[in-house]
Amino acid sequence: MATKWKIDPTHSDIAFKVKHMMISTVTGFFNEFDGEVETENDDFSGAKINFNVSIDSINTKNEDRDAHLKSDDFFNAAEYPKMTFVSKSFDGENLVGDLTIRDVTKEVKLDVEYLGTAVDPYGQTKAGFEVTGSLNRKEFGLNWSAVTEAGNIVVSDKVKLQLDVQFIKQ
Repeated sequence: MATKWKIDPTHSDIAFKVKHMMISTVTGFFNEFDGEVETENDDFSGAKINFNVSIDSINTKNEDRDAHLKSDDFFNAAEYPKMTFVSKSFDGENLVGDLTIRDVTKEVKLDVEYLGTAVDPYGQTKAGFEVTGSLNRKEFGLNWSAVTEAGNIVVSDKVKLQLDVQFIKQ
């Protein structure tokens, strides 16, 4: 029988890192998201994973930059308010699934480290994971680009993903 798990947003972070002018890294977060896992195994292999993120919740600690990222230059949050992920396979370490950003769906592969399961002081069973990977933003229609006078690219095409997530057994 399958066990369902829901994401615990209080103990989870959805972050991304992008090179700025190829000399520094900007980190951003999405503050609103939800997801669930359905599994029949204690090690979560073969689990079905569904995840969605509210684009409007993007936070890079700079309101002007956040507004630019929400615009049609990047995510177009008004027309495409959600980013979604639906798993195709998970062997306990390698997670493959369809990521949809804007109106583009591409298969991505993510590395997963299962950190274990524990019962909290309130009797809830929780499972923790670190999920990492990278993608090319232009493959998802996030095409805005600029070059400085010195010839440096302002925003790199490569985006690193870092998800630290905890799920609560339902």
